[in-house]
Amino acid sequence: MKKVFYLNSCDTCRKILAKFDLRDWEMREIKKEPITQEEVEAMHKITGSYEDLFSKKSTQIKLRELDLKTMGEDDFKELLLDHYTFLKRPVFLTDTEIFIGNDKKNIENLRAHFNGNN
Repeated sequence: MKKVFYLNSCDTCRKILAKFDLRDWEMREIKKEPITQEEVEAMHKITGSYEDLFSKKSTQIKLRELDLKTMGEDDFKELLLDHYTFLKRPVFLTDTEIFIGNDKKNIENLRAHFNGNN
């Protein structure tokens, strides 16, 4: 499995995607085709945490008046399945590895993954 979950309207996602050869990756635009429970659970299997997949920058947090400090793993899972903006992106998912978000360390790890798998 090689999947990339991203938002087409996100400039940061587009910049990151442009850095890599993704010809043999399944591209999933999460606004058009939301993530499934099976996919979220596959991500969780690798991370061990739904919270690690959760974008704390989502505009939905304020709109829904969510208090993240009181939320548990089941709450994060439910929200990830409920609205695409709750997924930290982009997410690169293989059978054994996951790369979540756009922070510098994640991009370095992603670059190492691509350089090691050519």
